[in-house]
Amino acid sequence: MGIKIIATNKKAYHEYFIDEVYEAGLVLTGTEVKSLRLGKANLKESFCRIVGGEVFINNMNISPYEHGNRENHDPTRMRKLLLHREEIAKLIRKVEERGFSLVPTKLYFKNGRAKLEIGVGRGKKLHDKRHTLKQKEADREMARAMRDQHR
Repeated sequence: MGIKIIATNKKAYHEYFIDEVYEAGLVLTGTEVKSLRLGKANLKESFCRIVGGEVFINNMNISPYEHGNRENHDPTRMRKLLLHREEIAKLIRKVEERGFSLVPTKLYFKNGRAKLEIGVGRGKKLHDKRHTLKQKEADREMARAMRDQHR
């Protein structure tokens, strides 16, 4: 069945240096899953938190399902992430270090199940962001030159 990407958080890679990446399952309602299958999700302003030894994602926007009834879900509710106990312990240790955050990077279906990729990242300073943009531009120029040379 493979992987079907629903949403990515490009802002995460612009704002943070992502060191490690974890795959987490999501606790969702039926209408949320149906809405995700239609690709109606947004990770832009979302963030992860550890509360009482459990990991939650806040502000992830899953649009209400059009064909849902009055039992439809709240679009930005707090959703629980499913991780192994050892992974949660690692994340707690990392987040307690200074400057590390849990950042959602990608939302996708893997073998029919909704998964969220979360990264442990350090915030970038303004000069780091500029350096990243310069590097991307240089890579683009190099790729363009190589492509034109092979024509």
